[in-house]
Amino acid sequence: MARDPRQPPDRIAVRGLRARGHHGVFDHERRDGQEFVVDVVLGVDTGEAARTDDLAHTVHYGLLSSRLVEVVEGEPVNLIETLADRLAAVCLAEPQVLEAEVTVHKPQAPVPHEFDDVTVTIQRRRP
Repeated sequence: MARDPRQPPDRIAVRGLRARGHHGVFDHERRDGQEFVVDVVLGVDTGEAARTDDLAHTVHYGLLSSRLVEVVEGEPVNLIETLADRLAAVCLAEPQVLEAEVTVHKPQAPVPHEFDDVTVTIQRRRP
């Protein structure tokens, strides 16, 4: 049975994915790096995977997680907005992913006050 396009897609989430990156606008951020935490929530039609019990019909979240870590550990950017957009592109490159919500946490952001976390959340969909 095909998914009813009027219904929202199913969700697959990876939360709390950690990697060290060198993103930020300040020299010390680029030089020293810091931990970033990534959450992704993917909109996916899981119907075929459920029917066939076959990994080929869904998102292999282990491999996707490795690709996301490569981006965080890769080429530095100034803004976590840019990082989030790059991560969303990786998610949408998966053929089964219809939409992606990506949150990038920067818990050691250079904020001169006591705080718990700084995050940026973006949502992207296939055209």
